[in-house]
Amino acid sequence: MDIRNCRQCGGIYVYDNFNICPKCRKQEEEDFQKVKKYLYENPDANISEVSEETGVETKKIISFLKQGRLEIKDEDNAILTCERCGKSIRTGRFCKKCVADMDREFKKAIGGGKDPSELQNNDAREKMRIKERYRNGKS
Repeated sequence: MDIRNCRQCGGIYVYDNFNICPKCRKQEEEDFQKVKKYLYENPDANISEVSEETGVETKKIISFLKQGRLEIKDEDNAILTCERCGKSIRTGRFCKKCVADMDREFKKAIGGGKDPSELQNNDAREKMRIKERYRNGKS
């Protein structure tokens, strides 16, 4: 059993793949629902207005934006920028171009830029060589 401290309240909880305890998660979800409802009724509200009217901290609202749970209406804003290139974005942590670039880089790093079927064939060939070594009495 993995016991951890909640990053928000400091309380102890059984780790369940979340960095905050169930009590704080529930509170965070309630805050999100307040913000979502307010924005549904007031789509042109800015972060300060939303925070003031809902009682939810601006820091938490920005966190919802970075998680991709909310989206900024304006394409050009000073609130949310790509963490990689600095371009203004509406939601998440990275712009679409950087997401595509990172995806390509990760795939290249994992697979060496090769087709997955090629990798499978290379693995099979390597197993064949190892098997032949054992068959021939070599180690």
